[in-house]
Amino acid sequence: MGLDIFTISLLISVQAATRLFAPYAWGALSDHTGERVKLLRFGATVALLASVGLWFNLGVGWLAAVLLVMFIHTSAMMSMSEAAMAHLVSSGGAFDIRRYGRVRLWGSMGFLVTVLAAGAWFEQFGMAHFPAWTAFTLAAVVISTWLLPDLKEEVHAHAIKVAVWPVLRQRPVQWLFASMFFHVLAHMGIYVFLSLYLDALGYSKTMIGLLWALSVLVEVGWFFTQSRWLALLSLTGWLMLCGGATALRMGLTATGASMLPLLLLAQMLHALTFAAHHSVCIALLSQHFPGRLRGRGQALYTVIGYGFPGVLGSLAGGALSAKYGLASVFVAASVSGLLATACAFNVWRLQHPIVLIKV
Repeated sequence: MGLDIFTISLLISVQAATRLFAPYAWGALSDHTGERVKLLRFGATVALLASVGLWFNLGVGWLAAVLLVMFIHTSAMMSMSEAAMAHLVSSGGAFDIRRYGRVRLWGSMGFLVTVLAAGAWFEQFGMAHFPAWTAFTLAAVVISTWLLPDLKEEVHAHAIKVAVWPVLRQRPVQWLFASMFFHVLAHMGIYVFLSLYLDALGYSKTMIGLLWALSVLVEVGWFFTQSRWLALLSLTGWLMLCGGATALRMGLTATGASMLPLLLLAQMLHALTFAAHHSVCIALLSQHFPGRLRGRGQALYTVIGYGFPGVLGSLAGGALSAKYGLASVFVAASVSGLLATACAFNVWRLQHPIVLIKV
């Protein structure tokens, strides 16, 4: 469209900005009504209708308004779908992490198929068909939401007033959200700057694409088999391990990305740094925010875990890379991973107190 880099960056930031308020508003509404599936259908439909605006080039203001409406509705879908899924895969009132992994892996597969198919199409035919691809994928989402079982969580008069603040005042919950914040903040280096970094190191676009595909494949493998591994440690133990793996991954990327074997190892750690961490966070949130609190708990995960880190990571990473080079972004990300590990240790410590026995 001929827009400059600064304008593009502002338009991209619209999505991160909506994640600061939209997920919690939708999550609170879904908790109060119990209508998670109906709200998913509404959000997907409005986003699809808003995407029609992408066909018209009426200036930056118009494009920003279209993206704002789209992202207000799509940014809430992750938390509401996770809440609905947590309800659907629960067995006897308990969150079934094995069933969750077998469902969640399809999100990873969808990402992999879409980026490969769309990337090949755009390389062959150019970006003129981007609005059509957006409408096509959102239409698929709309159809999927209408095929979901229309289950509603029962609403009782006293349940409507369930407050989230007593849960947020609990120290393990506070440290859990702090760990999520620093953990995802570390990953902003990967999400925003990895392709630019590898391109600067001389990797071909094909190789960069294969490295991304590798990370998604190990992610799918983890989700499919996670029931075998998660029983080996407590959920908070896994939270610490995932934080340590993140610090290691970012450190390897910062210092060893020019050596392909080390870069391959770093990308394979995505199974722990994203997939395992995500499943563990969903399971812990299901424990702390059950029933009528589930939607707000998942929404807070999106806001604190993705909204604020997305804005801060993009801005700070841009400033660091401009002054010290792209490698500095991953050095900072490694430090953030260590902070996530320290916060995770506090969650583990509070839930597994050390008992001293006097002899």
